[in-house]
This record gives sequence, structure tokens and C-alpha cells, in this order.
Amino acid sequence: MSAIAEKGGGTFQGIKLLLCENPLPPIDEAIAAAQAEVAHSNYYTEAYSAPLRRLISEQIGVPERLIHINAGSELILRQLFDRFGQQVHLLAPTYSLFPEIARHYTETRLLPEQDFAFDLNQLGIPDGTTLVVIVNPNNPNGGIFDMAPLPELLRRHPDSYFLVDEAFIGLAGQSVAHLVPEHANLLVTRTLSKAHSLAGFRVGYAILPEAIAEDLNNHNDAYPLARPSQAAAIATLQHEEQIHARAAQLNTWTEELAGEVRSLGMRAYPTRTYFFLADFAPHNAAEIADQLRSRNILIKPLNDPALGPGYMRITTALPDDNRRFIDALREVLSRA
Repeated sequence: MSAIAEKGGGTFQGIKLLLCENPLPPIDEAIAAAQAEVAHSNYYTEAYSAPLRRLISEQIGVPERLIHINAGSELILRQLFDRFGQQVHLLAPTYSLFPEIARHYTETRLLPEQDFAFDLNQLGIPDGTTLVVIVNPNNPNGGIFDMAPLPELLRRHPDSYFLVDEAFIGLAGQSVAHLVPEHANLLVTRTLSKAHSLAGFRVGYAILPEAIAEDLNNHNDAYPLARPSQAAAIATLQHEEQIHARAAQLNTWTEELAGEVRSLGMRAYPTRTYFFLADFAPHNAAEIADQLRSRNILIKPLNDPALGPGYMRITTALPDDNRRFIDALREVLSRA
């Protein structure tokens, strides 16, 4: 699955059960804040999105100078891999972008027979690894890691950078962003595209050791966000209680959807996010996806050769769309 396919369906007008897109729209406060800034779009934002950096600094409890903001976290991830991605170690299956942009990589496989759970105490880092990537919660299965072993891993491998991608941390999991000031080899990336429903606004940020944050800021546009994007981001982060409530609602819909998939005889793995992995074996997930697309439902097979052709990543939609998806899936499976 390419990084472009990961982004979603673009102008597709049917039901989209894709990982990257939250089915809920931005909160009302974010929409109002963005609309208010449209009339001022002849002006740049403050350099380096200073108001947003201050807010993030206050909420996480790290110095503002450790924060880098960009137009989406993918740009930041590419910047970090460009600098440190000579030899990468991944916990797979993982975000499809990482194997694409790593110059060389090795893997620790997360096993379906263990529900893709993994104890980081057991993580072995090959010699010569320049960058270890941990996605928490993990994409594509939605499980979380106990991050308690991370400080010891950081101390044990001082010559390797550890990148913790917290793209879905607004849904579940234990953040490690506050540890960055204590560890010169810890990098944390986040996005407001997922739990915060701002994918179209393109707002990502990283918490990094000071020299790396300064390097990224100095080698990037000093005005990375449009005024409406910055305003929407600030308004959303000021109402995290709404985001937490919506995350709980999304989780409920996801569990209901996973239960419906299981009722059709398929295996759906545990998740803490608004998406999950399902194994449709002995059916071919790509063929099922093609049949669903002809019914105006967009979903993607995982396409992980190590797992086999039956795996599908499923994201919750709104309840009515979920019911339409299950009805269509039932019909497709009955004909397979």
C-alpha cells in the first residue's frame, strides 16, 4: 500500500472506510475559528506558528524551542528519515510510508497469534541501526504498546534515534512526548489529522531534541500553515475534552463494527482506535475490496505478504454507513 493510497479516497463520494480519515467533522469551534481567519488570508501567520507552538508547549510541558510544526506530519517524518533513516528498524506491520522512505530497514514482526501485541522489553535492535520506529497506537492494527521500557531502551542504545509516531495518541495510549527533554535520541511526531479531525487542514508537529528542532525549523518554510489551519488547530487543542468524548464514541462504533465482522465468520483483532485489522481468509481481501468498490464502498486490503492475502484494514464510518457496509460485505461473502 503506497503512502498516497494511505491518504484516502480524494473525491470518492461513497462510503470510505479508510484509516486516515476520521468520520466525524472538525468540532464547531475549529470550523468557526477557521472561517474567521479566511478574511485575513492575505497575511502570513506568525513565524513558525508561534501561538500554536506556545499552546503545544504548555499542554505537553516541554520548552517551545523543542517543537517543530509543519503542514502535516508526513513532511516531518520524511525530514527525519532523510536525516536519520540510513538503517531503520520497524515493528511490522506498520505505517506503509516507513518502508518506502527508509534507505534500508529490518523488522520485528508483530504476530497475529498474539493479537499483534508486543512487549518492548523484548525488542532487539540490530547493530548499526540509526533509527528505531515505534508507532503508538500502532497502524494498521490499532493496538497500543506499554511504553514503560522506552527509557531503558534509549539509554541502552545511545547511538540509535528512537522515533515514536503518536499519530493516534488522541485516541488511546501513553504519550512519551514529555520525555524528550531528558533523552537526546528521542523523537516524537504527532498530527491533528486523526483524533482531531483536521486531515484537510494539514497540521503536524514534532517534539525533538533542541538541535534537531532548530535544524528542521531553519530548513523549512517559516510560515508552514495557512491562517485557517493554524486557527482550527488552536481552537481544537483548546477543547480536548470534546476530542476525548468523541474518541470514546468512535471506539464504541468500532467495537460494534468489529463484532458485526466477527458475526460473518471473519477474525477481527483487538483495537484501541477507530480502525482494526480483519482476516478474511480463505477469501482474498483485494477481491473483496474490488467487489465493495463496485457497490460504492472504498476500503483497502493490507497487502502485507508476510500476513497473507486475507487481511483488510477497516475504519469505522458513521453508524448508518457501517450498516450499509456490513450488508454489502455479507452479500459479497455469500457470493465468494
